[in-house]
Amino acid sequence: MKILDIKAMNGPNYWSASRHKLIVMLLDLEELEQRPTDKIPDFLPRLRHLMPGLYEHRCSEGVAGGFFLRVEEGTWMGHVIEHIALELQTMAGMDTGFGRTRETKNKGIYHVVFSYMEAKAGTYAARAAVRIAQAIVDGQPYDIEADVQELREIREHDRLGPSTGAIVEEAIRRKIPYIRLNKHSLVQLGYGANQCRIQATVASTTSSIAVDLACDKEETKNLLEASEIPVPRGRIVYNEQELKDCISHIGYPVVTKPVDGNHGRGATTNIRNWEDAVSGLKAAKEHSRAVICEKFITGFDFRVLVINYKFVAAALRTPAAVTGDGVHTVQQLIDIVNSDPRRGYGHEKVLTAIKVDHFTMGMLDKKGYTLETVIAAGEELWLKPTANLSTGGTATDVTDFVHPNNIIMCERIARIIGLNICGIDIMAEDLTTSITENGGSVLEVNAAPGFRMHLDPTEGLPRNVAEPVIDMLYPPGSSARIPIVAISGTNGKTTTTRLIAHIVKQLGYRVGYTTSDGVYIQNQQMRKGDCTGPVSAEFVLRDPTVNYAVLECARGGILRAGLGFHHCDVAVVTNVAEDHMDLGGIDTLEKLARLKSVAAHTVFPKGYAVLNADDDLVYAMHKELECKVAYFSLNENNARIKRHCAKGGIAAILENGYVTIQKGSWKIRVEKVTNIPLTFSGMAEFNIANVLAATLAAYVQEFRTEDIRQALQTFVPSPGLTPGRMNIFHFHDFSVMLDFAHNPHGFRAIGKFVATVNASVKVGIIAGTGDRRDEDIIALGEEAARIFDELIIRQDKSFRGRDGQQIIELVTKGIRNIDPNKKITVIENESEAIDYAFQHALKDSFIVITSDMILDALEYVKNYKAREDGAKV
Repeated sequence: MKILDIKAMNGPNYWSASRHKLIVMLLDLEELEQRPTDKIPDFLPRLRHLMPGLYEHRCSEGVAGGFFLRVEEGTWMGHVIEHIALELQTMAGMDTGFGRTRETKNKGIYHVVFSYMEAKAGTYAARAAVRIAQAIVDGQPYDIEADVQELREIREHDRLGPSTGAIVEEAIRRKIPYIRLNKHSLVQLGYGANQCRIQATVASTTSSIAVDLACDKEETKNLLEASEIPVPRGRIVYNEQELKDCISHIGYPVVTKPVDGNHGRGATTNIRNWEDAVSGLKAAKEHSRAVICEKFITGFDFRVLVINYKFVAAALRTPAAVTGDGVHTVQQLIDIVNSDPRRGYGHEKVLTAIKVDHFTMGMLDKKGYTLETVIAAGEELWLKPTANLSTGGTATDVTDFVHPNNIIMCERIARIIGLNICGIDIMAEDLTTSITENGGSVLEVNAAPGFRMHLDPTEGLPRNVAEPVIDMLYPPGSSARIPIVAISGTNGKTTTTRLIAHIVKQLGYRVGYTTSDGVYIQNQQMRKGDCTGPVSAEFVLRDPTVNYAVLECARGGILRAGLGFHHCDVAVVTNVAEDHMDLGGIDTLEKLARLKSVAAHTVFPKGYAVLNADDDLVYAMHKELECKVAYFSLNENNARIKRHCAKGGIAAILENGYVTIQKGSWKIRVEKVTNIPLTFSGMAEFNIANVLAATLAAYVQEFRTEDIRQALQTFVPSPGLTPGRMNIFHFHDFSVMLDFAHNPHGFRAIGKFVATVNASVKVGIIAGTGDRRDEDIIALGEEAARIFDELIIRQDKSFRGRDGQQIIELVTKGIRNIDPNKKITVIENESEAIDYAFQHALKDSFIVITSDMILDALEYVKNYKAREDGAKV
């Protein structure tokens, strides 16, 4: 078997609009295509022995054991690998269960698709699944536990921590979108101008002064003490002499900890002699120059959580420990504790397995123990100096038992420090009585407190402490979203995108939009090149100045990684025509239409899909959509439009020379076509279709028709507003038009316009595109031959996997199919081809340049024009 390609989807995609995290592996089964599982000796027993958990896979049978039944009856290896990849992830603590395997048109080559939780883990699982399947086929032993452990480590390294993850999950439950901004815990909630950010459990609304105070243990202690909050006696020390003076003043036992420490790093508790005090000082100074030495308070370790200055949860924390039985060694006792099914690697389960480290060995050494020591029955042995769950500690929820005075005190503490997400560490006998009465003390105030002990306590009720965080960031009535309009289709996407963005901008919005020539924020180009994929969409949605997004969505980005957003308010589909066929498994127009419909499937139920009623494949999309639908058509008598509007639907039509909105039986004329510059006085039919789509997209968002009209009148096609889309330059003896047309459908569209142009001769500068089928390149040549009197064939900068001469021969063949005598000149370099055309231009000729690098060609022509104008002066 051979893996040909692996992609990780992270948004609505061709395989599923609702399941966004999918691995898509292109797999060649090679000789195994001839050997389904029932033809491989002992395949099922080996598979069952290696991965017994596969029994739970119901598969198409719908019952436990269903997948094994399919294997017994005979299924292909791609299907088996799909299930192995899913089970591997489950074994590593990532329970995910969606998969499908589909054969391509090439025999033996399959798309194996399955869900993942972490992209790198999903990719690893794909490769490992192929290795495992091959080992089973070959009857070779396989160490599956090594793969599972590797997956666990990838998971722990890549995924969000339990606290950040809980906040994100709460946001998802409320349909609030999120974007992970780095490899760590920085996350954006919401889009554009309505975004908030979290980093671990610090929010963008959290005061930086409060965080600094909480990190400075001494300043925190001073503020609390001044507010009559009980805190331990102590002081800051810098050296052994100051440490000795402090201890002589407050007496043993003491605690040493770094002034700006967190998560228990560098802290040593219950110090009872000078030797341990010196060691504690040294440990603390590894994290901070200044060290706090304070009285060790006896009692139990409690954590109180205050969010938005309101008490939300409390937990009793206990360090990792074992209890002796007089029989087993310390190591054996640790192994027994770790055998608890609630304990796992990292954060995969409620409890973390206890790991023996230098802290553990240090605590054993203080007791005179080793890992081989057998401790007395009933003796409790602490293995860590702090009660963190990440080191094997346990937590018991005590939220319902906290005394009202303690609640008031903790809420005061959060206000005193100014921390809106605040963890307060208290040492006391209990929290059921006021700590001012039971001798307890506040030890620390923590910024970015961990949520895990409250979300998954070892004992007691779990508390959804992420809920009040989202309540604080997005109170009732506020929105996390900005309006999103998505534009898909084969041709016309960029022009429609730019026109919608123009309409929206005219209404006062701060617009971000993506196109095939760049990303724009408030009409300023931020990135150049083809920016129609998910990365560019996220660029716009991350921008905090943007309050409206218009996103062009091309096939390449959807196939590569999915859409860069999960839902939109309006989706426009312009048309579906043959282009980029046979790439990414899209080998029929029906599959291409399904791909182009992905954006429409993401529209909110109350939003609109704006579909082309003149295109059969686009019109048919309405059958599977769950949102509202509106149609546009160049034919006011289109039967589909009539049926739709008869039921009270909305449409945009070309009616009696007007762009008209039809709502039920009512017609609202928006503007005469000849008054809309983009239509070139009504001669550019394909641009009329783009205007109809954009007008309808604006209307269904309840924009006023007078505002839409004014925007249509002021959108003037030009190199600035519509680069590479029918940019016309008038020279002294000839005229030139630049256009991005690059497929037969696009050529037919501009051909209708060129037919209306009066010229002595019409010259086309064209090129074939290497990543198209032979028949598509030939068809492009045929369309060009129908349009132009003369043709100059150039080459794209990239041949996209083909031989350049072959592309020229295919284009030439198409031209000769239509007119064997057509004048053809081959000049491979684009600028040289343009020079040749200009230098040999006849009086009143019309030259059309179609280019893949439209901005380069545009700049070249503009410079040529400037030189001509300068020569006249």
